Amino acid sequence: MDLRTLADRLQIDDLLTSYTRAIDTGDWDRLDAVFTPDAEIDYTSTGGIAGRYPEVKSWLAENLPMFPRRQHVLGQKEVSVDPEPAGTARVTAYFLNPMVLPQPDGSELLWEFGGLYHHDLVRAEDGWRSTRLVEELCWKRGL
Repeated sequence: MDLRTLADRLQIDDLLTSYTRAIDTGDWDRLDAVFTPDAEIDYTSTGGIAGRYPEVKSWLAENLPMFPRRQHVLGQKEVSVDPEPAGTARVTAYFLNPMVLPQPDGSELLWEFGGLYHHDLVRAEDGWRSTRLVEELCWKRGL
Protein backbone atom coordinates (compact mmCIF):
# COMPACT_ATOMS: atom_id res chain seq x y z
CA MET A 1 0.00 0.00 0.00
CA ASP A 2 1.51 3.34 -1.02
CA LEU A 3 1.50 6.57 1.01
CA ARG A 4 -1.28 8.14 -1.08
CA THR A 5 -3.57 5.18 -0.40
CA LEU A 6 -2.77 5.28 3.31
CA ALA A 7 -3.46 9.03 3.44
CA ASP A 8 -6.75 8.54 1.56
CA ARG A 9 -7.86 5.82 3.94
CA LEU A 10 -7.06 7.96 7.01
CA GLN A 11 -8.91 10.95 5.56
CA ILE A 12 -11.91 8.78 4.71
CA ASP A 13 -11.92 7.34 8.23
CA ASP A 14 -11.90 10.90 9.61
CA LEU A 15 -14.82 11.78 7.30
CA LEU A 16 -16.88 8.87 8.68
CA THR A 17 -16.09 9.97 12.22
CA SER A 18 -17.13 13.55 11.40
CA TYR A 19 -20.42 12.23 10.05
CA THR A 20 -21.25 10.23 13.17
CA ARG A 21 -20.13 13.00 15.55
CA ALA A 22 -22.29 15.53 13.71
CA ILE A 23 -25.34 13.26 13.95
CA ASP A 24 -24.74 12.33 17.58
CA THR A 25 -24.08 15.88 18.81
CA GLY A 26 -26.65 17.65 16.63
CA ASP A 27 -23.93 19.78 15.00
CA TRP A 28 -25.80 19.85 11.68
CA ASP A 29 -23.49 22.39 10.05
CA ARG A 30 -20.58 20.00 10.53
CA LEU A 31 -22.28 17.84 7.90
CA ASP A 32 -21.39 20.53 5.31
CA ALA A 33 -17.82 19.20 5.44
CA VAL A 34 -19.05 15.60 5.00
CA PHE A 35 -21.40 15.87 2.01
CA THR A 36 -21.29 17.62 -1.33
CA PRO A 37 -24.11 20.15 -1.74
CA ASP A 38 -25.87 17.87 -4.25
CA ALA A 39 -25.31 14.61 -2.35
CA GLU A 40 -28.08 12.01 -2.36
CA ILE A 41 -28.94 10.51 1.02
CA ASP A 42 -31.31 7.60 1.68
CA TYR A 43 -32.44 6.79 5.23
CA THR A 44 -35.63 5.00 4.19
CA SER A 45 -34.56 1.60 5.55
CA THR A 46 -34.72 3.02 9.09
CA GLY A 47 -37.91 5.04 8.63
CA GLY A 48 -36.30 8.25 7.41
CA ILE A 49 -36.39 10.07 4.11
CA ALA A 50 -34.44 10.04 0.87
CA GLY A 51 -33.42 13.24 -0.86
CA ARG A 52 -30.71 15.75 -1.63
CA TYR A 53 -28.39 16.89 1.15
CA PRO A 54 -30.07 20.24 2.00
CA GLU A 55 -33.50 18.60 2.40
CA VAL A 56 -32.11 15.71 4.47
CA LYS A 57 -30.03 18.05 6.64
CA SER A 58 -33.20 20.00 7.53
CA TRP A 59 -35.07 16.76 8.20
CA LEU A 60 -32.32 15.56 10.55
CA ALA A 61 -32.35 18.87 12.46
CA GLU A 62 -36.14 18.66 12.86
CA ASN A 63 -36.47 14.98 13.76
CA LEU A 64 -33.40 13.67 15.55
CA PRO A 65 -33.70 15.95 18.61
CA MET A 66 -36.61 13.72 19.73
CA PHE A 67 -33.77 11.35 20.67
CA PRO A 68 -31.79 13.50 23.14
CA ARG A 69 -28.99 10.93 23.39
CA ARG A 70 -27.52 9.28 20.31
CA GLN A 71 -24.28 7.33 20.02
CA HIS A 72 -22.93 5.80 16.83
CA VAL A 73 -20.32 3.07 16.89
CA LEU A 74 -18.59 2.27 13.61
CA GLY A 75 -17.03 -1.12 13.04
CA GLN A 76 -15.43 -2.74 10.06
CA LYS A 77 -14.89 -0.50 7.05
CA GLU A 78 -14.33 -1.67 3.51
CA VAL A 79 -12.67 1.13 1.52
CA SER A 80 -12.02 1.00 -2.20
CA VAL A 81 -10.25 3.99 -3.75
CA ASP A 82 -10.74 3.86 -7.51
CA PRO A 83 -7.76 4.67 -9.72
CA GLU A 84 -10.12 5.64 -12.56
CA PRO A 85 -11.78 8.03 -12.45
CA ALA A 86 -9.17 9.58 -10.20
CA GLY A 87 -10.44 10.80 -6.89
CA THR A 88 -13.43 8.55 -6.26
CA ALA A 89 -13.98 5.91 -3.61
CA ARG A 90 -16.62 3.60 -2.18
CA VAL A 91 -16.97 2.78 1.50
CA THR A 92 -19.12 0.32 3.39
CA ALA A 93 -19.02 0.74 7.16
CA TYR A 94 -20.79 -1.33 9.79
CA PHE A 95 -22.72 0.76 12.33
CA LEU A 96 -24.48 0.36 15.64
CA ASN A 97 -26.71 3.30 16.59
CA PRO A 98 -28.49 3.27 19.97
CA MET A 99 -30.80 6.24 20.68
CA VAL A 100 -32.85 7.14 23.76
CA LEU A 101 -36.49 8.14 23.30
CA PRO A 102 -38.12 9.76 26.38
CA GLN A 103 -41.61 8.49 27.13
CA PRO A 104 -44.59 10.54 28.41
CA ASP A 105 -44.42 8.78 31.80
CA GLY A 106 -40.78 9.87 32.30
CA SER A 107 -39.25 6.53 31.42
CA GLU A 108 -36.92 6.06 28.49
CA LEU A 109 -37.07 3.67 25.56
CA LEU A 110 -33.82 2.52 23.98
CA TRP A 111 -33.98 2.14 20.20
CA GLU A 112 -31.07 0.41 18.51
CA PHE A 113 -30.27 0.10 14.84
CA GLY A 114 -27.53 -2.01 13.30
CA GLY A 115 -26.56 -1.93 9.68
CA LEU A 116 -24.29 -0.66 6.97
CA TYR A 117 -23.50 2.78 5.62
CA HIS A 118 -22.71 2.76 1.91
CA HIS A 119 -20.93 5.94 0.78
CA ASP A 120 -19.80 7.03 -2.67
CA LEU A 121 -17.02 9.56 -2.22
CA VAL A 122 -15.20 12.14 -4.29
CA ARG A 123 -11.90 13.83 -3.54
CA ALA A 124 -12.52 17.59 -3.28
CA GLU A 125 -9.95 20.37 -2.98
CA ASP A 126 -10.27 20.36 0.80
CA GLY A 127 -10.67 16.60 1.34
CA TRP A 128 -13.02 13.71 0.70
CA ARG A 129 -16.78 14.30 0.51
CA SER A 130 -19.74 11.94 0.27
CA THR A 131 -21.82 12.27 -2.89
CA ARG A 132 -24.19 9.47 -1.93
CA LEU A 133 -25.10 7.73 1.32
CA VAL A 134 -27.43 4.77 1.59
CA GLU A 135 -28.20 3.46 5.06
CA GLU A 136 -28.92 -0.29 5.02
CA LEU A 137 -30.75 -1.64 8.05
CA CYS A 138 -29.73 -5.14 9.14
CA TRP A 139 -31.53 -5.28 12.49
CA LYS A 140 -33.37 -3.16 15.04
CA ARG A 141 -34.43 -3.51 18.65
CA GLY A 142 -36.74 -1.59 20.97
CA LEU A 143 -39.23 -0.46 18.35
